[in-house]
Amino acid sequence: MPTRREILQGAAAFALLSKLGTHAARAAGGDGYVPVGDPLVQKKLAAWQDWKFGILLHWGAYSQRGIVESWSICSEDEPWCARPPGIGYVEYKRDYEQLPKTFDPRKFEPALWAAAAHDAGMRYVVFTTKHHDGFCMFDTRRTDYRITAPDVPYHANANADVTRALFDAFRVRGLGIGAYFSKADWHHPTYWSPRWATPTRNNNYDTRKYPGMWQRFVEFTHAQIDELTSRYGSIDLLWLDAGWVNANAHPDAKAYGMDVPWPQDIDMRKLAAIARGNQPGIILVNRDEGGPYENYRTPEQAVPDKPLPYPWETCMTMGDSWSYKPDDNYKSARELVHLLVDVVARGGNLLLGVGPDGNGELPPTALQRMREIGEWMRVNGSAIHGARAIAPYAQGRLRFTRNRDGSVNAIHLADAGEPEPPAIVALQTLLPAEGAQVRWAGGGEPLAWHTRDGQAVVALPESLRRRLRGAPAWTLRISAVRV
Repeated sequence: MPTRREILQGAAAFALLSKLGTHAARAAGGDGYVPVGDPLVQKKLAAWQDWKFGILLHWGAYSQRGIVESWSICSEDEPWCARPPGIGYVEYKRDYEQLPKTFDPRKFEPALWAAAAHDAGMRYVVFTTKHHDGFCMFDTRRTDYRITAPDVPYHANANADVTRALFDAFRVRGLGIGAYFSKADWHHPTYWSPRWATPTRNNNYDTRKYPGMWQRFVEFTHAQIDELTSRYGSIDLLWLDAGWVNANAHPDAKAYGMDVPWPQDIDMRKLAAIARGNQPGIILVNRDEGGPYENYRTPEQAVPDKPLPYPWETCMTMGDSWSYKPDDNYKSARELVHLLVDVVARGGNLLLGVGPDGNGELPPTALQRMREIGEWMRVNGSAIHGARAIAPYAQGRLRFTRNRDGSVNAIHLADAGEPEPPAIVALQTLLPAEGAQVRWAGGGEPLAWHTRDGQAVVALPESLRRRLRGAPAWTLRISAVRV
């Protein structure tokens, strides 16, 4: 996932967003979505839609330097691939590939990460078991380019198999488990072969001319998927990145200075069979490809303008960067709560990206934001978890969600400089049914309301408004609405 970064980290936000716009547009378009037929996957997908809020952790040897994940070894002429001035590509790539030999994150405490996510109201985790650079954060038997290799300082630590340690810790907290896995592997000699230069993110040889080489890469990939889905306990979803690796023409395979006419067919049918043979019902997220193995869509760094006709998840960074960046520009707690509410009101999930540092710790600002979100979720979480969209979704600063019991939440997003909820909330579209009760989400006595000029007017007492002061949003629970 490319990011905004400065010199060493690469880039300007507008360049990133222009690239990501194509992904968001495809995700919002609906083309190619195939509904899930497997009842076990349907059941898992319904549970995932109830979770609503998750954390995406980009962590690897690159985290030591606070640089963009993987992309600096990609030689495309794009800002997120930029390297420091004065160093050549070959020299830089050789140096980058030595990062595992200094990777020793001794402050990694997976239980602390899991507790922070749980207390923030997050209900699932997606962890980068392998990013595009090919360095494996799990104990694979298929390559020595892994965190448990003898030349990696952290290999002797009790938590050296960080994927296992992290998944176990998050399961203890009751969170769903997602394994991010890049279908590209820029370290493997049958993807980026050492026989040729590596001008783009794509594999660097014609798979039609060298089918045996490509088949070895496919077998390597399938073997790693088998390891992840058979040796790491229950996994709820497999989040496959690098959408340019697929059997068909793909926009990313032709848009970066080199026409790539050959297919990169990873044999998704067999990959899916392996994953579901080991994990019946596992959700497959074959990002940005469409078809039967993209069970939900993932608009990146974007929120669709309206509800989508299939399951979806906005994946977005808490700051500007997916991976650790020492001086990252974090969104405020107010922005993040509003983001979560907007996504859920449109029927989606929010997967929020946080980058742990090279020592194995979550950045202090990220932890603070998670605590602030958690404070809001402890009062208002019932309007998020398990909620579904309900038309008309929004009215001014109000956002609506629907609960299983038929009650409706009207969530007022605090405007800039608005310290407390308004004295009067006028509901113009979703009106309480006759005899319905309206309460603040935190409990208390029913609030007085009456109809006037086709609106339902809810009065909030001054004492209640003072008590709610300082929150980023406030929720009214309506027991029943008119149909």
